Amino acid sequence: MALNDRELSLSFVDDAEMREINHQYRGKDATTNVLSFAMDDGDSPFVSPLLGDVIISCDTAVREADERGVTLDQRYSQLLVHGILHLAGYDHELGDEEEATMADKSRELLGLIEPGAGLDYF
Repeated sequence: MALNDRELSLSFVDDAEMREINHQYRGKDATTNVLSFAMDDGDSPFVSPLLGDVIISCDTAVREADERGVTLDQRYSQLLVHGILHLAGYDHELGDEEEATMADKSRELLGLIEPGAGLDYF
């Protein structure tokens, strides 16, 4: 998917709001670290200039940064890359091969925005 001249919406929320969004749109009554909502469904010939929305829970990001031994900025980078890759059509939930492809692309992009940090996939 070409991402030239596309834009996205990025929102930072707390765990309570993330839980509400996750429940409303995915039927899961729990918070999560990042959600992505693509504007294009792949069936329309019209390509929106808006790629979609990425929503990150700040509360969860703080906890995960501490648990993983990375800075909060680095954790935000990981979550943002993960969310954008979902908007670009990558999906780790489609099997091992897709997960490996998404992991490789994540590492590549993280290396560009967090050089030298050696951040791992998601």
